[in-house]
Amino acid sequence: MWEKEQVIDEFQKRGKRITQQRRMLLDVILEGRWTSCKDIYYEARKLTPNQGMANVYRTVSNHEKMGIIDRKY
Repeated sequence: MWEKEQVIDEFQKRGKRITQQRRMLLDVILEGRWTSCKDIYYEARKLTPNQGMANVYRTVSNHEKMGIIDRKY
């Protein structure tokens, strides 16, 4: 299981910015109480009402590429 600081370090190594929205999404993702991108989106909207679905998909895709999460189809 990845720790928050490990993920942030990996993002920085890959030249990705660590925005407040990405940090908040990371918290939601690491909680692990989701089964889909929609679940992550709805949890994120509770914390940040202006959160966009596209940002969630981009973040999930980045996490998937780094091996942090494994998306099931």
